[in-house]
Amino acid sequence: MKLADLRELAEAGARSAGELLLGGRPETLTFETKTTPTDVVTEMDKAAERLLVEHLLGARPDDAVLAEEGGATQGTSGVRWVLDPIDGTVNYLYGLPGWAVCVAAEVDGVVEVGVVAHPAMDELYVGVRGEGAWCNGVPIAVGEPTELAQALIGTGFGYAVDRRTTQVAVLTSMLPQVRDIRRMGSAALDLCAVAAGRLDGYYERGLQPWDLAAAGLIAQEAGAVVAGLHGAPAGEDLVIAAPPTIFEALHDALAPLKPNEG
Repeated sequence: MKLADLRELAEAGARSAGELLLGGRPETLTFETKTTPTDVVTEMDKAAERLLVEHLLGARPDDAVLAEEGGATQGTSGVRWVLDPIDGTVNYLYGLPGWAVCVAAEVDGVVEVGVVAHPAMDELYVGVRGEGAWCNGVPIAVGEPTELAQALIGTGFGYAVDRRTTQVAVLTSMLPQVRDIRRMGSAALDLCAVAAGRLDGYYERGLQPWDLAAAGLIAQEAGAVVAGLHGAPAGEDLVIAAPPTIFEALHDALAPLKPNEG
């Protein structure tokens, strides 16, 4: 199999889902709650996910799928698609632009292709392992910040009250150590912002595979270090992403605050 074919399929799916979400959004959205009253899924999340699954498996019926709303389906090809139809659903619900469609292709358990569509800004981020990262076809790369004190850092919050309380305490301790902190409401777009040099770094606890797979690869291919604490891989416990010039400083500032707890 060629990564170029997986990339083309992922790009087309992400674009189509983005067009559906932009053009098909009803004036009044219906939604359900999931893990907490603030964790929501809309009718459009489900519609976009159906479109993505039909698009991908229509072309490659033997592939597996892991999707935020639909769970997992098994395959036999060695390829698994990891999907988030709307990363930033609360933003989408409120008519804010900070939401994205995420499509990643794993081959034998390794993410090889990542696509993040940001329809409200007409941007398409792509990463291919070993080949680089692009936004709308133009190569992107992380910035080169040299001081944590002058770095603009992104983060996010979970839905459970206990976790949010811990995350606010971490943020309160981090804020005096950096230029400023942004909370935009989409982990995927935060990671793409690091990839494009729009943020100098990012950290967050609680990301799921569909939040991280596509955008994490894009950030890595743009030159970011993407990892957890103390050499652990990036994952649900914690994701830290930053250029090599300040990754260690950001990690060391976070570590004593125990951001992977709560």
